Amino acid sequence: MSEEMEKDLGQVSENSEDTVSEEVLSDASVEQEAGVEESSASENAHWYVVHTYSGYENKVKATLEKTIENRHLENQIFEVRVPLQDVVEVKNGARKNVQRKMFPGYVLVNMDMNDETWYVVRNTRGVTGFVGPGSKPVPLTDAEIKPLGIKTDTISVNFGVGDEIAVIAGVWKDTAGVVQRMDFGKQTATINVDLFGRETPVEISFAEVRKIDS
Repeated sequence: MSEEMEKDLGQVSENSEDTVSEEVLSDASVEQEAGVEESSASENAHWYVVHTYSGYENKVKATLEKTIENRHLENQIFEVRVPLQDVVEVKNGARKNVQRKMFPGYVLVNMDMNDETWYVVRNTRGVTGFVGPGSKPVPLTDAEIKPLGIKTDTISVNFGVGDEIAVIAGVWKDTAGVVQRMDFGKQTATINVDLFGRETPVEISFAEVRKIDS
């Protein structure tokens, strides 16, 4: 990991200097929706830090996620995150909750590192390289991951992209479909369902589905 990134990680809990009169940083969060998400679907998967052009973080995330889908790499590149932190701004006595990038110019990728996944990430538009000595990718350690609120528990499911699953609970109960995409960060599988006469992709929790044996 570069000295710049290490310095950023060490300053997660410090208040950022800005034009606002007062800022209070809450516990660091990384795109959390409802509690801390679990990540990683393979024993070989690790979190890597990717350097991007300034302001390209979200574009890199969107482009990479689309490439993963198009090249069916869901079982090799599991999650892409732009680390965010909750900030309370105080301006003229008014408080406002906002989210800001924890590490501008960096994106986190949870992946199995191999020639194909390295090529896909490295050649994503806006990416300048992996963080590591001589641009050699070096995974984050557990100590470095902990301040980011990322759990490293391995998630095991008995189905994958292309398998047919049945929904056994929730809004889409009694629906069946073929898995189009897996999101191990959110612990969801995407299938197409018939909605208003057209196929529509929906995300369903791993806990609400089971594999249909062929």
